[in-house]
Amino acid sequence: MLKKLIIATFTMLALSASAFAGQCPGDMAAIDAALSTAELSEADMTKVTELRAMGEEQHESGSHADSVATLAEAKAILGIE
Repeated sequence: MLKKLIIATFTMLALSASAFAGQCPGDMAAIDAALSTAELSEADMTKVTELRAMGEEQHESGSHADSVATLAEAKAILGIE
């Protein structure tokens, strides 16, 4: 019973990591598209650009949950979902 629980837990973790990995490129594309027409202050534009770059670095290093959170912060500043 415990063995099945452990296997199920690891399977769910592996699947959730894959889901986050697939979300990052879509988030980055949405940010890039919104940046071209965004009317933000210079400070907000700098912040969004920095968050976008950090999110891409996190994605490339395999930190997909962190990447999703970072990119979500950039999307919030831009006012996109």
